Amino acid sequence: MSTDEFGGLAEHIRVLRDGHTSSEELVRDALQRIEASQSTINAFRWTRGERAVDEARDADRRLAAGERLPLLGVPVAVKDDTDVAGLPTLFGCSGELAPAQRDGEAVRRLRAAGAVIVGKTNSCELGQWPFTEGPAFGATRNPWSTDHTPGGSSGGSAAAVAAGLVPAALGSDGAGSVRIPAAWSHLVGIKPQRGRVSLHPYADAFQGLAVNGPLARTVADAALLLDVVQGPHAEDLHQPAAIDASAAARRDPGRLRIALAWRPPLTLTRSMPHPEVRRGVTALAEALARLGHHVEEARPRYGLIGLAFVPRATAGIAEVAALHPEPALLDPRTRTAMRHGRTLGGRVVRAARAREVRQHRRIGAIFDSYDVVLTPTTAAPPPRIGTFDGLSAWRTDATMAAACPYAWPWNVLGWPGINVPAGLTADGLPFGAQLLGPAGSEERLISLAAQLEADLRWYEKRPPAPLIPGSVPVEQ
Repeated sequence: MSTDEFGGLAEHIRVLRDGHTSSEELVRDALQRIEASQSTINAFRWTRGERAVDEARDADRRLAAGERLPLLGVPVAVKDDTDVAGLPTLFGCSGELAPAQRDGEAVRRLRAAGAVIVGKTNSCELGQWPFTEGPAFGATRNPWSTDHTPGGSSGGSAAAVAAGLVPAALGSDGAGSVRIPAAWSHLVGIKPQRGRVSLHPYADAFQGLAVNGPLARTVADAALLLDVVQGPHAEDLHQPAAIDASAAARRDPGRLRIALAWRPPLTLTRSMPHPEVRRGVTALAEALARLGHHVEEARPRYGLIGLAFVPRATAGIAEVAALHPEPALLDPRTRTAMRHGRTLGGRVVRAARAREVRQHRRIGAIFDSYDVVLTPTTAAPPPRIGTFDGLSAWRTDATMAAACPYAWPWNVLGWPGINVPAGLTADGLPFGAQLLGPAGSEERLISLAAQLEADLRWYEKRPPAPLIPGSVPVEQ
């Protein structure tokens, strides 16, 4: 018996525990769905083929022997920026790299929990943009409308979960790269506190902006995946205390004070939310008020936080791009960012990072009056595939900032946030809302998101896009 293709982690765990199916069947089904969807969704850069099937058979033997682990035998996917032993870590780039010799820490923890990694999902080049397209792999498409992007840079992971190819996936978020594709794919996406999930072998990726986080259809599934992968490597720069995300998803959040913030930080684009996004987020705020929370409009004092973000982001791109063996193959916009990163590196980046303490005080002052900040995750619904084709670096940044002005400040701060689905446009395109908190507030945000989910039941909606047979590169 196979599980529902849209069944989440909890359902996969249940049917394995009760003996209704086997890990081998689940993994083979996942690999077949990935292959069948590749010509339309194109979510995966690599699948692990028979290696994943062999690991599933081993999981079945362990289950039969009575072993129990949080994800034993469950198929999951990880993003192309994450090391999986035996596969290259191309991070959306063209060219060739030697396969990784060992798993990254987050993948090691997934395996320790019994998960079967079925493959690596597509990312835009070095995770820079809110779309998942490029010459290395083509365009990853949104299961809700294949004419549109699922977002980025964790668009492959989001598309894989939204299309029912895997029950959950790991992404990364350096400027909204988990929350934006979660919003545009009707998923829950958690950006954890900086350091919550190890990025090892990187001690402090993208100058402290980047974190790894889960994408799933439900809050409970996202919380479980976060519990499995959280925890530091001994060499990590940031090592926050552990949380119990799964327990938080089962807990009432209490009555909270929620600030509804419409105005984004200064981006010079004058972007405000699309009318349908505003209506959807307003309805979500009304649901929170109906659930007993105090909701009112307020605005964090963002200041000129962009002056801290730009040097850190471009320096991070320059550092990661320097590891690529064929820089001539990189997108011209990447090479522009590299030049800026080298120019702004060193003293400018150190000064930008030194401002973080003052930014914590100024922006964090809103939490003297409120427990949670609610904003749109993006100002616009998902753009069409090809929207960013042929644009200069400056025009790409301006178009990106206009569509996605809300997410990136929380990367500068290093604080947690969660995207929750906020509705569909009249054309059936998803968008989302962010629940944002101060340092270490994941449990509160998860409890609130779970309460909203129980009321709104967004997981019952499924995308209409068909999955047409195609092919995917398979590493045997």
